[in-house]
Amino acid sequence: MSEEAVTVPGEDPPYTPDFDISKPTIARVYDAVLGGKDNFAVDREGAAIMLKYLPGAREAGLDNRAGLERGVAYMAKQGIDQFLDIGAGLPTVRNTHEVAQEINPDAKVMYVDNDPIVLAHGRALLAKNESTSIATADLRDPPSILNHPDVLKMLDFDRPIGLMIIGLIMHFHVDEQPGNWIRELVDALPSGSYLHITDFVDTGRPEQDAFQRSCLQALGNGWSRTPEEIEAHFQGLPLQPPGLDFISRWFPEDPDREVPAVEDLEDHQRIMMAGVAYKA
Repeated sequence: MSEEAVTVPGEDPPYTPDFDISKPTIARVYDAVLGGKDNFAVDREGAAIMLKYLPGAREAGLDNRAGLERGVAYMAKQGIDQFLDIGAGLPTVRNTHEVAQEINPDAKVMYVDNDPIVLAHGRALLAKNESTSIATADLRDPPSILNHPDVLKMLDFDRPIGLMIIGLIMHFHVDEQPGNWIRELVDALPSGSYLHITDFVDTGRPEQDAFQRSCLQALGNGWSRTPEEIEAHFQGLPLQPPGLDFISRWFPEDPDREVPAVEDLEDHQRIMMAGVAYKA
């Protein structure tokens, strides 16, 4: 991809970015780790650092996508037909709207991200999908999400919503108290809503420490949290079975299925955990 222009599908001439491409972003580095094309040299350098520290970083990214897919499918099968996906990142395989609308074609999905390139590509991808939209806003500023006109146009906050914060909390230091932002969002949800989180976990494993160091070096942020710290981000909402677990062991649609023992997991399978909670 050219460093001067971003080719947005369906647009001619190419979209010329009016944002800083001298620094990596979470969305673009993640795209590069997954082998995507919507990134720049600085993002690919960041991805290379991650792969150096954890050769299975790409597989860990794919695990995260699997967690997203299972969580969306679970919520949709519980009757959720509205989704708010914060920190959505660049479009890749099995996006939220694809999973949700396979189960319920009328499901509405609102993506939110603070990276302008995500907005550009998302708008191009979703141009013909009237049930899905994308807006630029920031988890650090909940009112920018809750009061965004596009969000209010797409979602009805008088009806249950599936709130998703996927692989994002790690990028905020504990001193920023991201739990306060999540609480403000959860407080705005009506009864019957769900909160779906995946996050990078610290259980004392060397591969987890290596991945954290790679994020700090590549992005300047990235702090893993203990399972207890991740669970606290659910704001006291009851976790649905099987609770919080490594994604390769987490199947909310079939919580009693046989899963591999923790000690049998590959290194990349011990990087992230997932959970979904219900607001009564």
